[in-house]
Amino acid sequence: MDGQFVKMETLDTGRAAPRRPLWRKAWNLLQFAFTLVWTAGCILLAIIVLKLTGDARRPLRMASKLWAPGLLGPATTRFDVQGADAIDWSRPHLIVSNHQSVIDICSLFMAVPVPLRFLLKQEMTRMPFVGWYAKSTGMLFIDRDNPRAAPAMLKAAAAMLSEGWQLCVFPEGTRSRDGTVAEFKAGPFESAIRAGVEVLPVSLDGARQVLPSDGFAVNPGPIKLRFGTPIATTGEGGIRDRNALAQAAHAQVLALLENGGRVG
Repeated sequence: MDGQFVKMETLDTGRAAPRRPLWRKAWNLLQFAFTLVWTAGCILLAIIVLKLTGDARRPLRMASKLWAPGLLGPATTRFDVQGADAIDWSRPHLIVSNHQSVIDICSLFMAVPVPLRFLLKQEMTRMPFVGWYAKSTGMLFIDRDNPRAAPAMLKAAAAMLSEGWQLCVFPEGTRSRDGTVAEFKAGPFESAIRAGVEVLPVSLDGARQVLPSDGFAVNPGPIKLRFGTPIATTGEGGIRDRNALAQAAHAQVLALLENGGRVG
């Protein structure tokens, strides 16, 4: 189903582009309603578990085992993860991924086999349920409109990595609308250098087609997620310059996409 939103546009011939069929609009609305209800229900359950146990790792794994599969299952025809078995998940990593869709978070939750936290934009804290869950489980936030917030965020991220957590960031800063992987912002890589942990590049492909950024219209299709080779920040060969680290991670993500990262 290719349920992308199609706006009325005037073509050179003077004819208007066709609108989406009414049934497709209704189906998209039903999918959106399910997403809201499923997300709210899973978050309420996760927060109850957190209150009862006091352990953030359990509700984070609930996102991997319950929430994300419930959304990705109907949205994908195939979810293919490669390279996870080669990673030592007993060690913390700064996971850096290209960003295609809001469904990327579901994909990463499912692919990483241990509790995972994200660096999210500050606006997420104002979202009902999602904001509560993110704050309760220890996610980090960045105010993109306030440059003064960056030092505190980097300090918190470095501390989280030093405590042994897996932390995921989208260093492009925003979702790609055409699939192009923008340059990685160097700031988040400073946290890996401070904590002395490896940077783990990840490529995501197919998510943009499954859930485009221009509205909510699910087009079931394949998503491939591929883990790269961890990049050291300590020891011989470790990269201690955040700009060089960002460039090395960016180059690896591009290589993953070009050499088998794309879905057919």
